[in-house]
Amino acid sequence: MSQNASKPVDQKQQEARILAYKNCRNDSLSLCESLSPEDQMIQGAPFASPPKWHLAHTTWFFATFVLEPLALAPGIPNSWKTLFNSYYNGLGQPHARAARGILSRPALSDIIEWRKQVDEQILLGLSSQHFKATQLQLIELGIQHEMQHQELLLTDLLYSFSLNPSHPAYSATPPVSSPTVGPIDWLEFDGGLVEVGASADGFSFDNEHPRHRHFLEPFAIANRLVTNGEYLEFIEADGYLDPQWWLSDGWDAVNREQWRRPLHWIDQDHTFSLRGVQSLNLNAPVCHLSGYEADAFARWADCRLPTEFEWEYAATTQAPKTRSVGLCAAISHPGWFGSVWQWTQSAYGPYPGFRADEGAVGEYNGKFMSGQWVLRGSSFATPESQQRLHYRNFFYPGDRWQFTGLRLAKTANPL
Repeated sequence: MSQNASKPVDQKQQEARILAYKNCRNDSLSLCESLSPEDQMIQGAPFASPPKWHLAHTTWFFATFVLEPLALAPGIPNSWKTLFNSYYNGLGQPHARAARGILSRPALSDIIEWRKQVDEQILLGLSSQHFKATQLQLIELGIQHEMQHQELLLTDLLYSFSLNPSHPAYSATPPVSSPTVGPIDWLEFDGGLVEVGASADGFSFDNEHPRHRHFLEPFAIANRLVTNGEYLEFIEADGYLDPQWWLSDGWDAVNREQWRRPLHWIDQDHTFSLRGVQSLNLNAPVCHLSGYEADAFARWADCRLPTEFEWEYAATTQAPKTRSVGLCAAISHPGWFGSVWQWTQSAYGPYPGFRADEGAVGEYNGKFMSGQWVLRGSSFATPESQQRLHYRNFFYPGDRWQFTGLRLAKTANPL
Protein backbone atom coordinates (compact mmCIF):
# COMPACT_ATOMS: atom_id res chain seq x y z
CA MET A 1 0.00 0.00 0.00
CA SER A 2 1.14 3.54 -0.58
CA GLN A 3 3.00 5.05 2.32
CA ASN A 4 1.44 8.44 1.57
CA ALA A 5 -0.59 10.23 4.21
CA SER A 6 -4.28 10.39 3.31
CA LYS A 7 -5.81 13.69 2.23
CA PRO A 8 -9.47 14.74 2.04
CA VAL A 9 -11.03 13.37 -1.14
CA ASP A 10 -12.81 15.81 -3.44
CA GLN A 11 -15.60 14.88 -5.85
CA LYS A 12 -13.34 14.47 -8.87
CA GLN A 13 -11.05 12.15 -6.93
CA GLN A 14 -14.05 10.13 -5.80
CA GLU A 15 -15.40 9.84 -9.35
CA ALA A 16 -11.97 8.77 -10.58
CA ARG A 17 -11.78 6.10 -7.87
CA ILE A 18 -15.24 4.77 -8.77
CA LEU A 19 -14.27 4.59 -12.43
CA ALA A 20 -10.97 2.88 -11.63
CA TYR A 21 -12.74 0.29 -9.49
CA LYS A 22 -15.39 -0.43 -12.14
CA ASN A 23 -12.85 -0.68 -14.92
CA CYS A 24 -10.59 -3.02 -12.98
CA ARG A 25 -13.37 -5.38 -11.96
CA ASN A 26 -14.82 -5.41 -15.48
CA ASP A 27 -11.41 -6.04 -17.01
CA SER A 28 -11.05 -9.25 -14.99
CA LEU A 29 -14.38 -10.52 -16.28
CA SER A 30 -13.50 -9.49 -19.83
CA LEU A 31 -10.34 -11.61 -19.69
CA CYS A 32 -12.57 -14.63 -19.00
CA GLU A 33 -15.25 -13.95 -21.61
CA SER A 34 -13.87 -16.47 -24.11
CA LEU A 35 -13.28 -19.16 -21.49
CA SER A 36 -15.59 -22.08 -20.88
CA PRO A 37 -16.44 -23.21 -17.34
CA GLU A 38 -14.00 -26.08 -17.93
CA ASP A 39 -11.25 -23.63 -18.91
CA GLN A 40 -11.82 -21.73 -15.68
CA MET A 41 -11.11 -24.86 -13.61
CA ILE A 42 -7.73 -25.92 -14.96
CA GLN A 43 -4.54 -25.73 -12.92
CA GLY A 44 -1.55 -27.01 -14.86
CA ALA A 45 0.96 -26.86 -12.00
CA PRO A 46 1.12 -26.08 -8.27
CA PHE A 47 2.50 -22.60 -9.01
CA ALA A 48 -0.47 -21.71 -11.24
CA SER A 49 -4.08 -20.99 -10.27
CA PRO A 50 -7.35 -21.52 -12.18
CA PRO A 51 -9.04 -18.43 -13.65
CA LYS A 52 -12.06 -19.04 -11.41
CA TRP A 53 -9.83 -18.89 -8.34
CA HIS A 54 -8.35 -15.55 -9.46
CA LEU A 55 -11.87 -14.11 -9.80
CA ALA A 56 -12.77 -15.40 -6.34
CA HIS A 57 -9.55 -14.40 -4.57
CA THR A 58 -9.65 -10.80 -5.77
CA THR A 59 -13.23 -10.59 -4.51
CA TRP A 60 -12.16 -12.13 -1.20
CA PHE A 61 -9.56 -9.36 -0.88
CA PHE A 62 -12.14 -6.54 -1.07
CA ALA A 63 -14.62 -8.40 1.13
CA THR A 64 -12.03 -9.27 3.78
CA PHE A 65 -10.01 -6.09 4.05
CA VAL A 66 -12.57 -3.40 3.16
CA LEU A 67 -16.07 -4.67 3.96
CA GLU A 68 -15.73 -7.13 6.85
CA PRO A 69 -14.28 -4.60 9.35
CA LEU A 70 -17.36 -2.45 8.67
CA ALA A 71 -19.78 -5.43 8.87
CA LEU A 72 -20.74 -4.81 5.22
CA ALA A 73 -19.48 -8.02 3.61
CA PRO A 74 -22.14 -10.19 1.91
CA GLY A 75 -22.84 -13.41 3.74
CA ILE A 76 -20.87 -16.39 2.42
CA PRO A 77 -20.05 -19.87 3.76
CA ASN A 78 -17.12 -19.75 6.18
CA SER A 79 -15.27 -22.24 3.98
CA TRP A 80 -14.92 -19.60 1.24
CA LYS A 81 -12.74 -17.52 3.55
CA THR A 82 -10.28 -20.41 3.58
CA LEU A 83 -10.65 -21.51 -0.04
CA PHE A 84 -9.86 -18.09 -1.49
CA ASN A 85 -7.25 -16.86 0.96
CA SER A 86 -3.90 -16.96 -0.79
CA TYR A 87 -1.15 -16.61 1.81
CA TYR A 88 -2.46 -14.37 4.58
CA ASN A 89 -1.66 -16.65 7.48
CA GLY A 90 -2.72 -13.99 9.96
CA LEU A 91 -6.28 -14.63 8.78
CA GLY A 92 -6.14 -18.42 9.14
CA GLN A 93 -4.66 -21.39 7.30
CA PRO A 94 -5.29 -20.97 3.53
CA HIS A 95 -6.41 -23.82 1.29
CA ALA A 96 -3.37 -25.50 -0.28
CA ARG A 97 -2.22 -23.64 -3.39
CA ALA A 98 -1.50 -26.85 -5.29
CA ALA A 99 -5.10 -28.02 -4.76
CA ARG A 100 -6.95 -24.97 -6.10
CA GLY A 101 -7.81 -26.87 -9.29
CA ILE A 102 -10.04 -29.34 -7.42
CA LEU A 103 -12.48 -26.66 -6.31
CA SER A 104 -15.43 -27.47 -8.55
CA ARG A 105 -17.60 -26.00 -5.79
CA PRO A 106 -18.53 -23.25 -5.29
CA ALA A 107 -19.74 -23.00 -8.88
CA LEU A 108 -18.49 -20.30 -11.22
CA SER A 109 -21.97 -18.76 -11.21
CA ASP A 110 -21.77 -18.48 -7.41
CA ILE A 111 -18.42 -16.71 -7.67
CA ILE A 112 -19.79 -14.24 -10.23
CA GLU A 113 -22.80 -13.51 -8.03
CA TRP A 114 -20.51 -12.92 -5.04
CA ARG A 115 -18.45 -10.50 -7.11
CA LYS A 116 -21.62 -8.56 -7.95
CA GLN A 117 -22.63 -8.35 -4.30
CA VAL A 118 -19.20 -7.16 -3.19
CA ASP A 119 -19.07 -4.63 -6.02
CA GLU A 120 -22.46 -3.24 -5.04
CA GLN A 121 -21.26 -2.65 -1.47
CA ILE A 122 -17.96 -1.10 -2.53
CA LEU A 123 -19.59 1.22 -5.07
CA LEU A 124 -22.32 2.20 -2.62
CA GLY A 125 -19.69 3.14 -0.06
CA LEU A 126 -17.68 5.10 -2.62
CA SER A 127 -20.71 6.92 -4.02
CA SER A 128 -21.97 7.92 -0.58
CA GLN A 129 -18.45 8.77 0.61
CA HIS A 130 -19.11 6.40 3.50
CA PHE A 131 -15.56 5.04 3.47
CA LYS A 132 -12.86 6.68 5.53
CA ALA A 133 -9.23 7.14 4.56
CA THR A 134 -8.22 3.62 5.64
CA GLN A 135 -10.87 1.97 3.46
CA LEU A 136 -10.00 4.20 0.51
CA GLN A 137 -6.36 3.20 0.74
CA LEU A 138 -7.33 -0.48 0.92
CA ILE A 139 -9.57 -0.11 -2.11
CA GLU A 140 -6.69 1.44 -4.04
CA LEU A 141 -4.46 -1.42 -2.94
CA GLY A 142 -7.17 -3.90 -3.93
CA ILE A 143 -7.36 -2.43 -7.42
CA GLN A 144 -3.59 -2.74 -7.84
CA HIS A 145 -3.76 -6.27 -6.41
CA GLU A 146 -6.46 -7.28 -8.90
CA MET A 147 -4.44 -5.90 -11.81
CA GLN A 148 -1.58 -8.15 -10.72
CA HIS A 149 -3.94 -11.10 -10.81
CA GLN A 150 -5.13 -10.17 -14.29
CA GLU A 151 -1.60 -10.73 -15.57
CA LEU A 152 -1.23 -13.88 -13.47
CA LEU A 153 -4.50 -15.19 -14.86
CA LEU A 154 -3.06 -15.02 -18.38
CA THR A 155 0.32 -16.52 -17.51
CA ASP A 156 -1.29 -19.32 -15.52
CA LEU A 157 -3.79 -20.05 -18.28
CA LEU A 158 -1.06 -20.09 -20.92
CA TYR A 159 0.90 -22.64 -18.92
CA SER A 160 -2.15 -24.85 -18.41
CA PHE A 161 -3.11 -24.62 -22.10
CA SER A 162 0.48 -25.52 -23.06
CA LEU A 163 -0.02 -28.97 -21.53
CA ASN A 164 -2.97 -29.70 -23.81
CA PRO A 165 -1.86 -31.65 -26.92
CA SER A 166 -4.56 -29.90 -28.96
CA HIS A 167 -2.73 -26.56 -28.44
CA PRO A 168 -5.81 -24.43 -27.67
CA ALA A 169 -5.65 -20.72 -28.40
CA TYR A 170 -6.87 -18.16 -25.91
CA SER A 171 -7.02 -15.36 -28.48
CA ALA A 172 -7.56 -15.40 -32.24
CA THR A 173 -6.10 -11.94 -32.87
CA PRO A 174 -3.37 -12.01 -35.54
CA PRO A 175 0.24 -11.38 -34.56
CA VAL A 176 1.89 -8.03 -35.19
CA SER A 177 4.73 -7.95 -37.68
CA SER A 178 8.13 -7.12 -36.22
CA PRO A 179 10.72 -4.99 -38.03
CA THR A 180 14.30 -6.14 -38.20
CA VAL A 181 16.17 -5.33 -35.00
CA GLY A 182 19.45 -3.48 -35.28
CA PRO A 183 22.59 -4.03 -33.21
CA ILE A 184 22.49 -3.10 -29.54
CA ASP A 185 23.44 0.45 -28.67
CA TRP A 186 25.01 0.88 -25.26
CA LEU A 187 23.78 3.63 -22.96
CA GLU A 188 26.71 4.67 -20.76
CA PHE A 189 26.43 6.20 -17.30
CA ASP A 190 29.05 7.64 -14.98
CA GLY A 191 27.28 6.38 -11.88
CA GLY A 192 27.67 8.14 -8.56
CA LEU A 193 25.24 8.75 -5.73
CA VAL A 194 21.65 8.59 -6.99
CA GLU A 195 18.19 8.51 -5.47
CA VAL A 196 16.05 5.43 -6.05
CA GLY A 197 12.65 4.25 -4.89
CA ALA A 198 9.17 5.71 -5.08
CA SER A 199 8.40 9.26 -4.07
CA ALA A 200 5.30 10.46 -2.23
CA ASP A 201 3.36 11.06 -5.46
CA GLY A 202 0.79 8.56 -6.68
CA PHE A 203 0.29 4.94 -5.71
CA SER A 204 3.18 2.70 -4.76
CA PHE A 205 3.54 -0.59 -2.91
CA ASP A 206 5.26 -0.66 0.45
CA ASN A 207 8.28 -2.48 -1.02
CA GLU A 208 9.02 0.52 -3.26
CA HIS A 209 9.77 2.63 -0.16
CA PRO A 210 11.50 4.48 1.26
CA ARG A 211 13.20 6.54 -1.38
CA HIS A 212 16.88 6.46 -0.56
CA ARG A 213 20.39 7.07 -1.85
CA HIS A 214 22.38 4.37 -3.63
CA PHE A 215 25.88 4.51 -5.10
CA LEU A 216 26.38 3.26 -8.65
CA GLU A 217 29.70 2.44 -10.25
CA PRO A 218 30.06 3.44 -13.94
CA PHE A 219 28.00 1.09 -16.12
CA ALA A 220 26.47 0.59 -19.53
CA ILE A 221 23.08 -0.87 -20.33
CA ALA A 222 21.56 -2.04 -23.60
CA ASN A 223 19.07 0.21 -25.35
CA ARG A 224 16.80 -2.77 -26.10
CA LEU A 225 15.87 -6.25 -24.98
CA VAL A 226 17.50 -9.50 -26.06
CA THR A 227 15.61 -11.08 -28.95
CA ASN A 228 14.58 -14.62 -29.80
CA GLY A 229 17.13 -14.62 -32.61
CA GLU A 230 19.97 -13.69 -30.28
CA TYR A 231 18.91 -16.28 -27.74
CA LEU A 232 18.75 -18.89 -30.50
CA GLU A 233 22.46 -18.28 -31.07
CA PHE A 234 23.08 -19.18 -27.43
CA ILE A 235 21.14 -22.44 -27.88
CA GLU A 236 22.97 -23.34 -31.08
CA ALA A 237 26.29 -22.68 -29.33
CA ASP A 238 25.32 -25.42 -26.84
CA GLY A 239 24.81 -22.87 -24.10
CA TYR A 240 22.54 -25.26 -22.21
CA LEU A 241 25.27 -27.91 -22.22
CA ASP A 242 28.19 -25.79 -21.00
CA PRO A 243 28.43 -25.37 -17.21
CA GLN A 244 30.80 -22.39 -17.42
CA TRP A 245 27.86 -20.02 -18.07
CA TRP A 246 25.65 -21.19 -15.25
CA LEU A 247 25.28 -20.45 -11.57
CA SER A 248 25.49 -23.64 -9.54
CA ASP A 249 21.77 -23.70 -8.74
CA GLY A 250 21.00 -22.89 -12.35
CA TRP A 251 23.15 -25.74 -13.65
CA ASP A 252 21.36 -28.08 -11.26
CA ALA A 253 18.01 -26.85 -12.58
CA VAL A 254 19.10 -27.28 -16.22
CA ASN A 255 20.04 -30.90 -15.63
CA ARG A 256 17.17 -31.72 -13.31
CA GLU A 257 14.50 -30.23 -15.58
CA GLN A 258 16.34 -30.95 -18.85
CA TRP A 259 15.95 -27.37 -20.06
CA ARG A 260 17.17 -26.95 -23.62
CA ARG A 261 15.18 -23.89 -24.73
CA PRO A 262 12.87 -21.27 -23.19
CA LEU A 263 9.54 -22.42 -21.82
CA HIS A 264 6.82 -22.61 -24.48
CA TRP A 265 9.29 -23.02 -27.36
CA ILE A 266 8.00 -26.13 -29.10
CA ASP A 267 11.19 -26.34 -31.14
CA GLN A 268 13.60 -23.81 -32.60
CA ASP A 269 11.05 -22.66 -35.16
CA HIS A 270 7.77 -22.60 -33.24
CA THR A 271 6.47 -21.35 -29.93
CA PHE A 272 3.22 -21.70 -28.04
CA SER A 273 1.49 -18.45 -27.12
CA LEU A 274 -1.89 -17.12 -26.12
CA ARG A 275 -2.72 -17.34 -29.83
CA GLY A 276 -1.78 -21.00 -29.98
CA VAL A 277 1.18 -22.30 -31.99
CA GLN A 278 3.09 -19.52 -33.76
CA SER A 279 6.23 -19.31 -35.86
CA LEU A 280 9.15 -18.12 -33.76
CA ASN A 281 9.55 -14.37 -34.28
CA LEU A 282 13.30 -13.80 -34.29
CA ASN A 283 12.90 -10.04 -33.77
CA ALA A 284 10.61 -10.27 -30.73
CA PRO A 285 12.02 -10.19 -27.19
CA VAL A 286 12.87 -13.63 -25.86
CA CYS A 287 10.28 -14.58 -23.28
CA HIS A 288 9.64 -17.17 -20.55
CA LEU A 289 13.22 -17.30 -19.30
CA SER A 290 14.16 -18.16 -15.75
CA GLY A 291 16.56 -15.87 -13.97
CA TYR A 292 19.18 -18.59 -14.33
CA GLU A 293 18.77 -18.66 -18.12
CA ALA A 294 18.88 -14.88 -18.34
CA ASP A 295 22.05 -14.81 -16.25
CA ALA A 296 23.68 -17.59 -18.29
CA PHE A 297 22.94 -15.84 -21.58
CA ALA A 298 24.39 -12.59 -20.23
CA ARG A 299 27.62 -14.37 -19.21
CA TRP A 300 27.83 -16.09 -22.60
CA ALA A 301 27.45 -12.68 -24.26
CA ASP A 302 30.34 -11.35 -22.12
CA CYS A 303 27.90 -9.12 -20.25
CA ARG A 304 25.81 -9.37 -17.10
CA LEU A 305 22.34 -8.60 -15.85
CA PRO A 306 21.81 -5.05 -14.60
CA THR A 307 21.12 -4.35 -10.96
CA GLU A 308 17.64 -3.06 -10.26
CA PHE A 309 19.12 0.34 -9.39
CA GLU A 310 21.08 0.58 -12.65
CA TRP A 311 17.87 -0.29 -14.49
CA GLU A 312 15.85 2.33 -12.62
CA TYR A 313 18.42 5.07 -13.01
CA ALA A 314 18.88 4.37 -16.73
CA ALA A 315 15.14 4.24 -17.33
CA THR A 316 14.67 7.67 -15.75
CA THR A 317 16.92 9.19 -18.43
CA GLN A 318 15.06 7.74 -21.41
CA ALA A 319 12.16 9.45 -23.11
CA PRO A 320 8.86 7.53 -22.85
CA LYS A 321 8.29 5.13 -25.74
CA THR A 322 5.12 3.70 -27.21
CA ARG A 323 3.99 0.61 -25.35
CA SER A 324 2.54 -2.51 -26.90
CA VAL A 325 -1.14 -3.19 -26.31
CA GLY A 326 -3.40 -6.18 -26.14
CA LEU A 327 -2.09 -9.70 -26.47
CA CYS A 328 0.50 -8.86 -29.09
CA ALA A 329 3.98 -10.20 -28.49
CA ALA A 330 5.68 -6.83 -28.36
CA ILE A 331 8.55 -6.13 -30.71
CA SER A 332 11.98 -5.38 -29.31
CA HIS A 333 12.33 -1.62 -29.09
CA PRO A 334 14.12 0.92 -26.91
CA GLY A 335 11.12 1.17 -24.57
CA TRP A 336 11.46 0.02 -20.99
CA PHE A 337 7.88 -1.12 -20.48
CA GLY A 338 5.23 -3.26 -22.10
CA SER A 339 7.21 -6.13 -23.66
CA VAL A 340 8.54 -8.59 -21.09
CA TRP A 341 9.55 -8.31 -17.46
CA GLN A 342 13.31 -7.87 -17.23
CA TRP A 343 15.40 -9.93 -14.84
CA THR A 344 17.95 -8.08 -12.74
CA GLN A 345 20.76 -9.55 -10.66
CA SER A 346 19.39 -7.91 -7.52
CA ALA A 347 18.12 -10.04 -4.68
CA TYR A 348 14.63 -9.07 -3.55
CA GLY A 349 15.09 -7.50 -0.15
CA PRO A 350 14.00 -4.49 1.88
CA TYR A 351 15.15 -0.97 1.16
CA PRO A 352 16.94 0.74 4.08
CA GLY A 353 14.25 1.75 6.55
CA PHE A 354 11.55 -0.44 4.98
CA ARG A 355 8.40 -0.93 7.04
CA ALA A 356 5.62 -3.29 6.02
CA ASP A 357 2.04 -2.11 6.26
CA GLU A 358 0.33 -2.88 9.54
CA GLY A 359 -1.99 -5.84 10.10
CA ALA A 360 -2.62 -8.87 7.90
CA VAL A 361 -2.32 -6.76 4.75
CA GLY A 362 1.33 -6.28 5.70
CA GLU A 363 1.92 -9.86 4.52
CA TYR A 364 1.47 -8.62 0.94
CA ASN A 365 5.14 -8.06 0.07
CA GLY A 366 7.51 -8.00 3.00
CA LYS A 367 7.43 -11.65 4.01
CA PHE A 368 8.62 -12.74 0.56
CA MET A 369 11.96 -10.95 0.84
CA SER A 370 14.03 -14.12 0.78
CA GLY A 371 15.54 -16.11 -2.07
CA GLN A 372 13.91 -14.19 -4.93
CA TRP A 373 15.21 -11.85 -7.63
CA VAL A 374 13.85 -8.47 -8.68
CA LEU A 375 12.39 -7.91 -12.14
CA ARG A 376 11.75 -4.45 -13.55
CA GLY A 377 9.63 -2.92 -16.30
CA SER A 378 6.44 -4.75 -17.26
CA SER A 379 5.08 -7.18 -19.83
CA PHE A 380 2.51 -6.77 -22.59
CA ALA A 381 0.01 -8.36 -20.18
CA THR A 382 0.63 -5.81 -17.42
CA PRO A 383 -2.21 -3.26 -17.17
CA GLU A 384 -0.85 0.04 -18.41
CA SER A 385 -1.59 1.94 -15.21
CA GLN A 386 0.65 -0.52 -13.35
CA GLN A 387 3.67 0.07 -15.60
CA ARG A 388 5.63 2.22 -13.18
CA LEU A 389 9.29 3.15 -12.97
CA HIS A 390 9.74 2.04 -9.36
CA TYR A 391 7.64 -1.14 -9.49
CA ARG A 392 9.54 -4.11 -8.00
CA ASN A 393 8.29 -7.44 -9.31
CA PHE A 394 9.90 -10.53 -7.82
CA PHE A 395 10.13 -14.24 -8.57
CA TYR A 396 12.37 -17.13 -7.70
CA PRO A 397 15.24 -17.42 -10.22
CA GLY A 398 13.99 -20.84 -11.34
CA ASP A 399 10.55 -19.50 -12.35
CA ARG A 400 9.95 -19.28 -16.08
CA TRP A 401 6.19 -19.36 -16.69
CA GLN A 402 5.89 -15.60 -16.43
CA PHE A 403 6.45 -13.20 -19.36
CA THR A 404 10.11 -12.71 -18.46
CA GLY A 405 13.15 -11.78 -20.55
CA LEU A 406 16.28 -9.66 -20.18
CA ARG A 407 18.26 -6.56 -21.04
CA LEU A 408 22.05 -6.75 -20.97
CA ALA A 409 24.40 -4.58 -18.92
CA LYS A 410 28.12 -4.36 -18.32
CA THR A 411 30.50 -2.63 -16.00
CA ALA A 412 32.34 0.37 -17.41
CA ASN A 413 35.86 1.34 -16.45
CA PRO A 414 36.31 -1.27 -13.73
CA LEU A 415 38.75 -0.32 -10.98
